[in-house]
Amino acid sequence: MRFLARSLTGLFLAAVSLGLLALAASLIAGAVAERLSTERPGQPARERVFTANVVTVVPGDLVPQTVAFGEIRSRRTLELRAPRGGRVLEIAEGVEDGASVTEGQVLLRLDPADATSARDLAQAGLREAEAEVRDAARGLTLARDDLAAAQAQAELRGQALTRQQDLQGRGVGSPAAVETAALALSSAEQAVLSRRSALAQAEARVDQAASSAARAGIALAEAERALADTVIRASFSGRLNGVAVVAGGLVGANERLAEVIDPERLEVSFRLSTAQFARLVDAEGSLIAAPVTVSLDVLGAEIAAQGRVERVGAAVGEGATGRVIYASLDGARGFRPGDFVTVAISEPQLSGVALLPATAVDSAGGILLLGEEDRLEAQRVPVLRRQGDDVIVDVRSIAGREAVLERSPLLGAGIRINPIRQGGTAAAAPETVQLTPERRAALIALVEANSRMPDAAKARMLEQLAQDQVPAQVVARLESRMGG
Repeated sequence: MRFLARSLTGLFLAAVSLGLLALAASLIAGAVAERLSTERPGQPARERVFTANVVTVVPGDLVPQTVAFGEIRSRRTLELRAPRGGRVLEIAEGVEDGASVTEGQVLLRLDPADATSARDLAQAGLREAEAEVRDAARGLTLARDDLAAAQAQAELRGQALTRQQDLQGRGVGSPAAVETAALALSSAEQAVLSRRSALAQAEARVDQAASSAARAGIALAEAERALADTVIRASFSGRLNGVAVVAGGLVGANERLAEVIDPERLEVSFRLSTAQFARLVDAEGSLIAAPVTVSLDVLGAEIAAQGRVERVGAAVGEGATGRVIYASLDGARGFRPGDFVTVAISEPQLSGVALLPATAVDSAGGILLLGEEDRLEAQRVPVLRRQGDDVIVDVRSIAGREAVLERSPLLGAGIRINPIRQGGTAAAAPETVQLTPERRAALIALVEANSRMPDAAKARMLEQLAQDQVPAQVVARLESRMGG
């Protein structure tokens, strides 16, 4: 009985607990519903205002620049080749890659023994031909004298025949005497013909002797030229490159020995697209002499030179596009043929334009302008050039207005902004670092070991490294090349 009473009491308490939980849940649900159903006055929506950088558009004159990459070339290069085969007898002192040579300097000599023998034989042949010319001239003189004597004898025979015929006509002479005189005249005339033939042969001998003498003279000139070719000289002042000859070695005819490059007459060749090339052509279709600036970055020091566009390639080339342009350089010190350089070509000046960041203009040429109540207006402007991270646009239609420098998806026509106008703040000073003695010594050794850097740039670089505070950009460039 006691167990049954305790069971009923437990059931009763459990039922009471469940009832209390249900009541609590009902009360909470009612409170939440009453809270949600309470009407509250709506708050007005606030307009979002964005912040953007703006600048006043002022039309002006700009000179666009086209940047390309090109290669330095020498306008005067001479390949030294062996005119004839032979043994290298002597090489001049200092004939090596990179050595400077002057015009007319002897670079090397080939063995002249064979050429000297050929020259001596040609001289002997010339002397023989000259002797033959003199002998033929004497024979011609004798032939002319023989002909004159035979003609004189024929005239005498003719006079004798005339006299005999006259005597016969007067009845004094005899027919036999006339016949004898006629036969003598005939023999004399035959002798004249013989002497004329001999004279013609003598004249032909003179012509043949003259031809033989001319051939002997040509052979001698060729032999002397072959002898002179055993001495190879520099045709102009320059530097040697690709020297491939040793003393005592055998070289073949037309074998390449070295080349001479004139470092003072340099040019740069670079390729432009057809559209870029069209901007360098005048109304008559001729290439304008646009100024160019060539630069080369050498361990943080920039080598630069000025020049002008001079000519364009005659053909495009198979598998290529655009145009190859050649520009002459003035005072290109420090450059060497083969250098890969950056070329900046100055195009004709444009008027009524402005230089804006590329972020200010979309792909269709749209730009955002600041209107009334600082609200944005969309307008299209002609984009004339894209120059690096900037664009050159024709701003004559929006002169004096303020344009947004950086477009974003949040900005558009009708949006109100808080404009931030660009001020004339000074440029920040370059960042500098302080070097440890070991680090400074390593950088100085790297600069001094660079043989391609001009002396002026090297001195400027060493002066910067000697200071207490060194520009961080210079240090970074030097260490990037030394693997630091």
